[in-house]
Amino acid sequence: MRRRFAAVAVAAVVAWCVVPLRAADQPGQHAETFEKQVPVRFDYLLFLPQDYGKDSAKKWPLIVFLHGSGERGTDVNLVKKHGPPKIVENKPDFPFVVVSPQCPPSKSWNSFELNALLDDVLAKYHVDKDRVYLTGLSMGGFGTWAWAMQSADRFAAIAPICGGGDPTMVRRLRDMPVWVFHGGADPIVPVERSRTLVEALKEAGNTKVKYTEYPGVGHDSWTKSYDNPELYDWFLSHKRSDRPAGEGERGKRRPKAESKKG
Repeated sequence: MRRRFAAVAVAAVVAWCVVPLRAADQPGQHAETFEKQVPVRFDYLLFLPQDYGKDSAKKWPLIVFLHGSGERGTDVNLVKKHGPPKIVENKPDFPFVVVSPQCPPSKSWNSFELNALLDDVLAKYHVDKDRVYLTGLSMGGFGTWAWAMQSADRFAAIAPICGGGDPTMVRRLRDMPVWVFHGGADPIVPVERSRTLVEALKEAGNTKVKYTEYPGVGHDSWTKSYDNPELYDWFLSHKRSDRPAGEGERGKRRPKAESKKG
């Protein structure tokens, strides 16, 4: 039988959704589980900064991190191998809430399932919906591109690392701040995958795209990227509300405010 995490309890069915009982809002990183009858189920690492909860009115920025194919499985602690969930183990004052889901074995990231997880996180924790940031490496880099293209209005900025995606869909990210990273000698995901998307973004009119290519670096372009404090400052410099209103969730156009006539 699969070992359960001690901190997780499961609530009863509410309508069609099965939701875990809320764990104590204690700072630090610990395991959580999200599950729906669809079925959608994720084990994920949740990091809360050491000052989380001291001011009940404060809303925190959120980083969602998508790992690579090597961390898929049923042991959520594998997700601590790289990126933000590794960093926060030794940085209790990291100024973001961090959610790091684990992709099940033999699966890839699914944007619709991830949206369900994000809905649950936003409902349960003190997160600023205007400052939700998305990043991922390798398979998670592909997942970052795909999820952002499918649900651009959910994120304030994204940072895909050694990933790739469909260049015909980047028009949906025309107004999105994007910082792309890739190793120039990557033997696993060719660097052209990122170069092509960056050029497509520019052609679509995106003036906020940044591209960092590491000459001579192989597939591990994430260590330098996540160890760079400028990345987190860059995240915090962007808010979703800074962008023009675009496509709303579920693909519907956000309604325009009605003008008031005196």
